[in-house]
Amino acid sequence: MVTSRDVARLAGVSQATVSRALAHSPKVTAATLARVQAAMESLNYVPHAGAQAMKTRHTKVIGVVVAELTNPFYPEVLDELTQELDAAGYRVVIWNAGGGRHHDALKAIRERAVDGVIFTTATEDSATLHAALQTGSPIVLINRVVPDLDCDQVSSDNVSGGAAVADYLVAHGRIRAAFIGGPENTSTSHDRRRGFLDRMAARGHAVSDDLRFHGDYSHDRSFQIMTNLIASDAAVDSVFCANDFMAFGALDAVHRRGLSVADDVWVIGYDDVEIAAWDSLNLTTVRQPSREMARAGARMLLQRLTSPDIATQRLVFPSELVIRASARARN
Repeated sequence: MVTSRDVARLAGVSQATVSRALAHSPKVTAATLARVQAAMESLNYVPHAGAQAMKTRHTKVIGVVVAELTNPFYPEVLDELTQELDAAGYRVVIWNAGGGRHHDALKAIRERAVDGVIFTTATEDSATLHAALQTGSPIVLINRVVPDLDCDQVSSDNVSGGAAVADYLVAHGRIRAAFIGGPENTSTSHDRRRGFLDRMAARGHAVSDDLRFHGDYSHDRSFQIMTNLIASDAAVDSVFCANDFMAFGALDAVHRRGLSVADDVWVIGYDDVEIAAWDSLNLTTVRQPSREMARAGARMLLQRLTSPDIATQRLVFPSELVIRASARARN
């Protein structure tokens, strides 16, 4: 096995200089760094990650906590996060916390196997989040936020997004509206619900309690709720779902019953995942800039790793209602 001692001998430097070069120390001149890199390439030397971590106390690994990966929102966020972190020289380990599957994340955080953690699915009662807080790990929340938590957080303006849906429906006479939200303990569902229901009430068309549901951000649950609504005497003319994944379930229910989203029941989602624009779905939805949010969150964490004492930041990106066939008024 090739060692750093072999690299030092070939480069004509000390083993300590090789270590400083691997750590990108400013004490190593450009010429010396070039010799060390050339020697590493010549010998096919790969630094041992575990040994490096023991020396520097940095693993160069970032943990990312997500929910259900079947929701297309998360792969889009992960794609952007991994690109940004990889460019900065960090590896990414992904933990799926859906359904309470958070044991691996807890273990890694408590053992300090990662330099920092990005949460895309945080809630106030998250055991993983509290474990990270207890260890003092650098933390960034993306998408879902915890308002009173003192850490860097990135989200979209969920309240105004929900309000924009209400304004649009009222403007087009779709006032018999239903709302299908996610879990009650998530900021995204809570804020989108608040924005929508408060604006509907302010416009004189309050959504009755029997038309408010929790779909758990599940396609199947939303499909069942919408199927039951259509079969009932509720006579809904529109439904706002707190994310696109649930909106796809509602769309499927409308189509299964042989109804038209253009004429019978309008369906609106939230996120604007890439497949929402596909011709077979053509979903009206509130767009949040998920990729920009992911990039901002990654950069916040990288900044936190190098400057741990800077003030925490809270970024809120604007949202935008995107009109497509699932809720478009006929001319």
